[in-house]
Amino acid sequence: MGAVGAGALGAALGVRTTAAWALPSPSRPECTTGQRPAFLGTYGNGIITCSYDTTTGALTRQSSFPAVTDPSFLAVSPNGKVLYALDNSGRQGAVRAFAIGAGGALAALGPARSTGGANVTHLSVHPTGRYLLSANYGAGSVAAHTISADGSVGARTALVQHTGSGPDPGRQEGPHAHQILTDPRGAHVFAVDLGTDTVYTYRLDPANGALRPVSEVRSVPGAGPRHMVFHPTAPYAYVANELNSTVTVYALNAATGALTRGESLPTVPAGAAAVVRNYPAEVVISADGRFLYLSNRGHESVARFSVTGGGAGLRLLDTVPSGGSWPRHIGLAPSGTLLFAANQYGRTVAAFTVNQDSGALTPSGPPFATSSLGCVLPV
Repeated sequence: MGAVGAGALGAALGVRTTAAWALPSPSRPECTTGQRPAFLGTYGNGIITCSYDTTTGALTRQSSFPAVTDPSFLAVSPNGKVLYALDNSGRQGAVRAFAIGAGGALAALGPARSTGGANVTHLSVHPTGRYLLSANYGAGSVAAHTISADGSVGARTALVQHTGSGPDPGRQEGPHAHQILTDPRGAHVFAVDLGTDTVYTYRLDPANGALRPVSEVRSVPGAGPRHMVFHPTAPYAYVANELNSTVTVYALNAATGALTRGESLPTVPAGAAAVVRNYPAEVVISADGRFLYLSNRGHESVARFSVTGGGAGLRLLDTVPSGGSWPRHIGLAPSGTLLFAANQYGRTVAAFTVNQDSGALTPSGPPFATSSLGCVLPV
Protein backbone atom coordinates (compact mmCIF):
# COMPACT_ATOMS: atom_id res chain seq x y z
CA MET A 1 0.00 0.00 0.00
CA GLY A 2 2.03 2.92 -1.26
CA ALA A 3 1.69 6.60 -0.52
CA VAL A 4 -0.72 8.75 -2.52
CA GLY A 5 -1.47 12.45 -2.42
CA ALA A 6 -3.83 13.30 0.40
CA GLY A 7 -6.17 15.14 -1.91
CA ALA A 8 -6.65 11.93 -3.91
CA LEU A 9 -7.33 9.68 -0.94
CA GLY A 10 -11.08 10.01 -0.96
CA ALA A 11 -11.37 9.45 -4.68
CA ALA A 12 -8.99 6.49 -4.56
CA LEU A 13 -11.14 4.63 -2.04
CA GLY A 14 -14.53 5.98 -2.99
CA VAL A 15 -15.11 7.22 0.54
CA ARG A 16 -17.75 9.77 1.42
CA THR A 17 -17.83 12.20 4.32
CA THR A 18 -20.97 11.34 6.28
CA ALA A 19 -22.17 11.57 9.85
CA ALA A 20 -23.26 7.92 9.51
CA TRP A 21 -19.57 6.98 9.64
CA ALA A 22 -19.53 7.24 13.44
CA LEU A 23 -21.49 5.39 16.09
CA PRO A 24 -23.76 7.44 18.37
CA SER A 25 -21.86 9.02 21.24
CA PRO A 26 -21.63 6.75 24.29
CA SER A 27 -23.86 7.48 27.25
CA ARG A 28 -21.90 9.55 29.76
CA PRO A 29 -22.92 11.64 32.74
CA GLU A 30 -24.10 15.01 31.47
CA CYS A 31 -21.40 17.70 31.41
CA THR A 32 -22.47 20.63 33.52
CA THR A 33 -20.76 23.79 34.61
CA GLY A 34 -18.85 23.69 37.84
CA GLN A 35 -16.51 20.82 38.74
CA ARG A 36 -15.84 17.56 36.90
CA PRO A 37 -13.39 14.70 37.64
CA ALA A 38 -10.04 14.30 35.90
CA PHE A 39 -7.71 11.34 36.40
CA LEU A 40 -3.91 11.53 36.18
CA GLY A 41 -1.88 8.43 35.33
CA THR A 42 1.56 8.84 36.88
CA TYR A 43 4.99 7.27 37.04
CA GLY A 44 5.60 6.37 40.67
CA ASN A 45 2.47 7.73 42.35
CA GLY A 46 -0.37 5.62 41.02
CA ILE A 47 -3.59 7.28 39.89
CA ILE A 48 -4.42 10.76 41.13
CA THR A 49 -8.01 12.01 41.09
CA CYS A 50 -8.57 15.73 40.59
CA SER A 51 -11.54 17.94 39.94
CA TYR A 52 -11.39 20.58 37.22
CA ASP A 53 -13.28 23.79 36.74
CA THR A 54 -15.30 23.36 33.55
CA THR A 55 -14.77 27.01 32.59
CA THR A 56 -11.09 27.59 33.41
CA GLY A 57 -9.70 24.06 33.61
CA ALA A 58 -8.16 24.79 37.03
CA LEU A 59 -7.29 21.48 38.73
CA THR A 60 -7.71 20.59 42.40
CA ARG A 61 -6.33 17.36 43.82
CA GLN A 62 -8.99 15.19 45.49
CA SER A 63 -7.58 11.73 46.23
CA SER A 64 -5.18 9.07 44.98
CA PHE A 65 -4.90 5.34 44.46
CA PRO A 66 -1.16 4.62 44.85
CA ALA A 67 -1.36 0.80 44.77
CA VAL A 68 -0.90 0.54 41.00
CA THR A 69 2.48 0.73 39.25
CA ASP A 70 3.08 3.25 36.48
CA PRO A 71 -0.49 3.53 35.14
CA SER A 72 0.76 5.59 32.22
CA PHE A 73 -2.52 5.30 30.31
CA LEU A 74 -6.13 5.37 31.45
CA ALA A 75 -9.53 4.90 29.80
CA VAL A 76 -13.11 5.17 30.97
CA SER A 77 -16.05 2.86 30.24
CA PRO A 78 -18.73 4.03 27.78
CA ASN A 79 -21.11 4.74 30.68
CA GLY A 80 -18.44 6.68 32.59
CA LYS A 81 -18.71 4.50 35.72
CA VAL A 82 -15.48 2.47 35.47
CA LEU A 83 -11.85 3.55 35.04
CA TYR A 84 -9.36 1.19 33.39
CA ALA A 85 -5.62 1.45 34.00
CA LEU A 86 -2.32 -0.16 33.13
CA ASP A 87 -0.23 -1.82 35.84
CA ASN A 88 3.46 -2.54 35.22
CA SER A 89 4.33 -4.08 38.57
CA GLY A 90 5.34 -7.47 37.17
CA ARG A 91 7.47 -8.94 34.39
CA GLN A 92 4.33 -8.96 32.29
CA GLY A 93 2.03 -5.98 32.11
CA ALA A 94 -1.49 -6.02 33.49
CA VAL A 95 -4.77 -4.15 33.19
CA ARG A 96 -7.07 -3.20 36.07
CA ALA A 97 -10.53 -1.78 36.65
CA PHE A 98 -11.74 0.74 39.25
CA ALA A 99 -15.27 1.76 40.14
CA ILE A 100 -15.63 5.55 40.03
CA GLY A 101 -17.39 6.81 43.12
CA ALA A 102 -18.46 10.20 44.43
CA GLY A 103 -15.97 12.94 43.61
CA GLY A 104 -14.02 10.54 41.39
CA ALA A 105 -12.87 8.34 44.29
CA LEU A 106 -11.63 4.96 43.05
CA ALA A 107 -12.30 1.46 44.38
CA ALA A 108 -10.56 -1.61 42.93
CA LEU A 109 -12.95 -3.71 40.86
CA GLY A 110 -11.79 -7.30 40.47
CA PRO A 111 -8.19 -8.53 40.10
CA ALA A 112 -5.45 -7.32 37.76
CA ARG A 113 -5.24 -9.34 34.53
CA SER A 114 -2.02 -10.09 32.67
CA THR A 115 -1.68 -8.66 29.16
CA GLY A 116 0.74 -11.44 28.22
CA GLY A 117 3.66 -9.15 27.39
CA ALA A 118 6.18 -6.80 28.93
CA ASN A 119 5.73 -3.04 29.35
CA VAL A 120 2.08 -2.53 28.54
CA THR A 121 1.77 1.06 27.31
CA HIS A 122 -1.78 1.64 26.05
CA LEU A 123 -5.33 0.45 26.52
CA SER A 124 -8.76 1.29 25.16
CA VAL A 125 -12.34 0.12 25.64
CA HIS A 126 -14.16 -1.33 22.66
CA PRO A 127 -17.25 0.83 21.89
CA THR A 128 -19.54 -2.07 22.85
CA GLY A 129 -18.09 -1.94 26.37
CA ARG A 130 -17.57 -5.72 26.25
CA TYR A 131 -13.82 -5.88 25.59
CA LEU A 132 -10.68 -4.14 26.83
CA LEU A 133 -7.79 -3.82 24.37
CA SER A 134 -4.13 -3.33 25.31
CA ALA A 135 -0.73 -2.87 23.63
CA ASN A 136 2.53 -4.28 25.01
CA TYR A 137 5.34 -1.97 23.92
CA GLY A 138 8.20 -4.09 25.23
CA ALA A 139 6.90 -7.37 23.81
CA GLY A 140 5.49 -5.92 20.60
CA SER A 141 2.13 -7.63 21.07
CA VAL A 142 -1.54 -6.71 21.50
CA ALA A 143 -4.19 -8.30 23.69
CA ALA A 144 -7.91 -8.35 24.37
CA HIS A 145 -9.81 -9.12 27.58
CA THR A 146 -13.48 -9.54 28.31
CA ILE A 147 -15.24 -6.96 30.46
CA SER A 148 -17.70 -8.41 32.95
CA ALA A 149 -21.16 -7.06 33.62
CA ASP A 150 -19.90 -5.18 36.70
CA GLY A 151 -17.10 -3.56 34.66
CA SER A 152 -14.26 -5.71 36.01
CA VAL A 153 -11.64 -7.14 33.64
CA GLY A 154 -12.19 -10.79 32.77
CA ALA A 155 -10.21 -13.43 30.93
CA ARG A 156 -7.78 -12.64 28.15
CA THR A 157 -9.33 -13.63 24.82
CA ALA A 158 -6.53 -12.72 22.41
CA LEU A 159 -2.76 -12.19 22.29
CA VAL A 160 -1.22 -11.36 18.91
CA GLN A 161 2.55 -11.05 18.47
CA HIS A 162 3.91 -8.60 15.91
CA THR A 163 7.15 -9.35 14.04
CA GLY A 164 9.63 -7.26 12.12
CA SER A 165 11.82 -4.21 12.64
CA GLY A 166 12.65 -0.79 11.24
CA PRO A 167 15.74 1.14 10.11
CA ASP A 168 16.44 2.81 13.48
CA PRO A 169 18.64 0.29 15.37
CA GLY A 170 18.12 2.01 18.71
CA ARG A 171 14.33 2.18 18.64
CA GLN A 172 13.23 -0.27 15.94
CA GLU A 173 15.25 -3.42 16.63
CA GLY A 174 11.96 -5.28 16.94
CA PRO A 175 8.22 -4.71 17.24
CA HIS A 176 6.97 -2.14 19.76
CA ALA A 177 3.17 -1.94 19.82
CA HIS A 178 2.38 1.55 21.13
CA GLN A 179 -1.39 1.89 20.76
CA ILE A 180 -4.55 -0.11 20.11
CA LEU A 181 -7.92 1.47 19.30
CA THR A 182 -11.19 0.96 17.44
CA ASP A 183 -12.60 2.97 14.55
CA PRO A 184 -15.67 5.14 15.26
CA ARG A 185 -18.02 2.55 13.76
CA GLY A 186 -16.65 -0.20 15.98
CA ALA A 187 -15.96 -2.33 12.91
CA HIS A 188 -12.18 -2.77 13.11
CA VAL A 189 -9.37 -2.64 15.66
CA PHE A 190 -6.07 -0.93 14.83
CA ALA A 191 -2.64 -1.43 16.39
CA VAL A 192 0.08 1.19 15.87
CA ASP A 193 3.59 -0.31 16.06
CA LEU A 194 6.55 2.05 16.37
CA GLY A 195 9.14 -0.70 15.94
CA THR A 196 7.87 -2.13 12.66
CA ASP A 197 6.69 1.15 11.06
CA THR A 198 3.27 -0.46 10.64
CA VAL A 199 -0.39 0.06 11.46
CA TYR A 200 -2.17 -3.29 11.69
CA THR A 201 -5.90 -3.80 11.13
CA TYR A 202 -7.78 -6.51 13.04
CA ARG A 203 -11.37 -7.60 13.30
CA LEU A 204 -12.59 -8.37 16.82
CA ASP A 205 -14.78 -11.48 16.91
CA PRO A 206 -17.74 -10.42 19.08
CA ALA A 207 -18.48 -14.01 20.04
CA ASN A 208 -15.13 -14.97 21.55
CA GLY A 209 -12.97 -11.83 21.61
CA ALA A 210 -10.37 -13.12 19.16
CA LEU A 211 -8.38 -10.60 17.10
CA ARG A 212 -8.32 -11.67 13.44
CA PRO A 213 -5.65 -10.04 11.22
CA VAL A 214 -7.15 -8.14 8.28
CA SER A 215 -4.46 -5.96 6.69
CA GLU A 216 -1.49 -3.74 7.41
CA VAL A 217 0.03 -0.55 6.05
CA ARG A 218 3.60 0.69 6.36
CA SER A 219 4.61 4.19 7.31
CA VAL A 220 7.51 6.10 5.82
CA PRO A 221 10.56 3.98 6.81
CA GLY A 222 11.92 5.11 10.17
CA ALA A 223 8.92 7.32 10.95
CA GLY A 224 8.07 5.38 14.11
CA PRO A 225 4.24 5.60 14.17
CA ARG A 226 3.12 6.07 17.77
CA HIS A 227 -0.51 7.14 18.22
CA MET A 228 -3.47 7.54 15.88
CA VAL A 229 -6.84 9.27 16.00
CA PHE A 230 -9.83 8.93 13.66
CA HIS A 231 -11.83 11.74 12.13
CA PRO A 232 -15.23 11.72 13.89
CA THR A 233 -17.40 11.96 10.76
CA ALA A 234 -15.22 11.00 7.78
CA PRO A 235 -13.19 7.84 7.05
CA TYR A 236 -9.72 9.25 7.69
CA ALA A 237 -7.13 8.78 10.40
CA TYR A 238 -4.08 10.74 11.51
CA VAL A 239 -0.91 9.15 12.88
CA ALA A 240 1.70 10.93 15.01
CA ASN A 241 5.16 9.68 14.05
CA GLU A 242 7.56 9.79 16.98
CA LEU A 243 10.88 9.29 15.21
CA ASN A 244 10.70 11.72 12.27
CA SER A 245 8.50 14.44 13.82
CA THR A 246 5.63 14.19 11.34
CA VAL A 247 1.91 13.49 11.27
CA THR A 248 0.50 11.36 8.43
CA VAL A 249 -2.98 11.28 6.92
CA TYR A 250 -4.48 7.87 6.14
CA ALA A 251 -7.72 7.12 4.30
CA LEU A 252 -9.79 4.23 5.61
CA ASN A 253 -11.86 1.84 3.56
CA ALA A 254 -14.68 1.45 6.06
CA ALA A 255 -15.85 -1.84 4.56
CA THR A 256 -12.50 -3.66 4.65
CA GLY A 257 -10.55 -1.77 7.32
CA ALA A 258 -7.67 -1.18 4.90
CA LEU A 259 -5.68 2.05 5.31
CA THR A 260 -4.00 3.97 2.50
CA ARG A 261 -1.16 6.29 3.42
CA GLY A 262 -1.30 9.91 2.27
CA GLU A 263 0.82 12.97 2.92
CA SER A 264 3.05 13.54 5.95
CA LEU A 265 3.57 16.98 7.46
CA PRO A 266 6.10 18.32 10.00
CA THR A 267 4.64 18.86 13.45
CA VAL A 268 6.74 21.94 14.25
CA PRO A 269 7.23 25.21 12.34
CA ALA A 270 9.83 25.43 9.58
CA GLY A 271 13.34 25.64 11.00
CA ALA A 272 12.40 24.39 14.47
CA ALA A 273 13.57 20.85 13.74
CA ALA A 274 17.10 22.14 13.15
CA VAL A 275 17.19 23.61 16.65
CA VAL A 276 15.93 20.71 18.77
CA ARG A 277 15.16 17.02 18.21
CA ASN A 278 11.41 16.57 18.50
CA TYR A 279 9.33 13.50 19.34
CA PRO A 280 5.57 13.77 18.70
CA ALA A 281 3.46 11.94 21.27
CA GLU A 282 -0.34 12.24 21.52
CA VAL A 283 -2.81 13.33 18.84
CA VAL A 284 -6.48 14.31 19.39
CA ILE A 285 -9.20 15.83 17.22
CA SER A 286 -12.10 18.18 17.93
CA ALA A 287 -15.60 16.71 18.02
CA ASP A 288 -16.53 18.55 14.82
CA GLY A 289 -13.43 17.27 13.01
CA ARG A 290 -12.17 20.75 12.12
CA PHE A 291 -9.00 20.87 14.25
CA LEU A 292 -6.28 18.39 15.14
CA TYR A 293 -3.96 18.83 18.13
CA LEU A 294 -0.62 17.10 18.67
CA SER A 295 1.90 17.22 21.53
CA ASN A 296 5.57 17.82 20.72
CA ARG A 297 8.21 16.51 23.13
CA GLY A 298 11.47 18.39 22.66
CA HIS A 299 9.82 21.39 21.06
CA GLU A 300 7.68 21.37 24.26
CA SER A 301 4.54 22.50 22.51
CA VAL A 302 1.03 21.64 21.40
CA ALA A 303 0.51 21.99 17.65
CA ARG A 304 -2.81 23.04 16.12
CA PHE A 305 -3.72 21.83 12.63
CA SER A 306 -6.65 22.73 10.43
CA VAL A 307 -8.33 19.67 8.91
CA THR A 308 -8.87 20.29 5.19
CA GLY A 309 -10.39 18.58 2.18
CA GLY A 310 -13.19 16.91 4.10
CA GLY A 311 -10.61 15.14 6.25
CA ALA A 312 -8.07 14.29 3.55
CA GLY A 313 -5.53 16.98 4.47
CA LEU A 314 -3.94 18.94 7.30
CA ARG A 315 -2.41 22.40 7.62
CA LEU A 316 -0.22 23.46 10.54
CA LEU A 317 -1.64 26.66 12.01
CA ASP A 318 0.55 27.28 15.05
CA THR A 319 2.10 25.85 18.20
CA VAL A 320 1.78 26.97 21.82
CA PRO A 321 4.13 26.13 24.72
CA SER A 322 2.91 23.03 26.56
CA GLY A 323 3.35 24.51 30.03
CA GLY A 324 6.17 22.15 30.99
CA SER A 325 8.74 19.67 29.76
CA TRP A 326 7.96 16.58 27.64
CA PRO A 327 4.19 16.71 26.98
CA ARG A 328 3.58 12.97 26.79
CA HIS A 329 -0.18 13.26 26.56
CA ILE A 330 -2.94 15.74 25.78
CA GLY A 331 -6.68 15.36 26.35
CA LEU A 332 -9.78 17.30 25.39
CA ALA A 333 -12.55 17.74 27.95
CA PRO A 334 -15.92 16.26 26.82
CA SER A 335 -17.21 19.81 26.32
CA GLY A 336 -14.46 20.49 23.79
CA THR A 337 -13.80 23.88 25.40
CA LEU A 338 -10.70 22.79 27.35
CA LEU A 339 -7.50 20.96 26.48
CA PHE A 340 -5.07 19.57 29.06
CA ALA A 341 -1.37 18.81 28.50
CA ALA A 342 0.38 16.28 30.77
CA ASN A 343 4.09 17.14 30.98
CA GLN A 344 6.00 14.04 32.01
CA TYR A 345 9.35 15.57 32.93
CA GLY A 346 7.96 18.93 33.98
CA ARG A 347 5.53 17.21 36.38
CA THR A 348 2.77 19.61 35.45
CA VAL A 349 -0.64 19.64 33.82
CA ALA A 350 -1.34 22.75 31.76
CA ALA A 351 -4.91 23.80 30.94
CA PHE A 352 -5.90 25.66 27.78
CA THR A 353 -9.22 27.13 26.73
CA VAL A 354 -10.26 26.22 23.18
CA ASN A 355 -11.80 28.82 20.88
CA GLN A 356 -14.71 26.99 19.28
CA ASP A 357 -14.51 29.02 16.05
CA SER A 358 -10.77 29.05 15.39
CA GLY A 359 -9.60 26.11 17.50
CA ALA A 360 -6.95 28.38 19.04
CA LEU A 361 -5.51 27.43 22.43
CA THR A 362 -5.07 29.99 25.22
CA PRO A 363 -3.26 29.11 28.47
CA SER A 364 -5.64 29.24 31.41
CA GLY A 365 -3.84 30.02 34.64
CA PRO A 366 -0.55 28.56 35.90
CA PRO A 367 0.18 24.85 35.27
CA PHE A 368 -0.87 22.41 38.00
CA ALA A 369 2.17 20.91 39.78
CA THR A 370 1.99 17.17 40.34
CA SER A 371 3.92 13.93 39.70
CA SER A 372 5.69 12.60 36.59
CA LEU A 373 2.83 12.00 34.19
CA GLY A 374 1.82 9.49 31.59
CA CYS A 375 -1.65 10.84 30.82
CA VAL A 376 -4.49 13.16 31.81
CA LEU A 377 -8.10 12.05 31.40
CA PRO A 378 -10.84 14.67 31.94
CA VAL A 379 -14.32 13.13 32.08
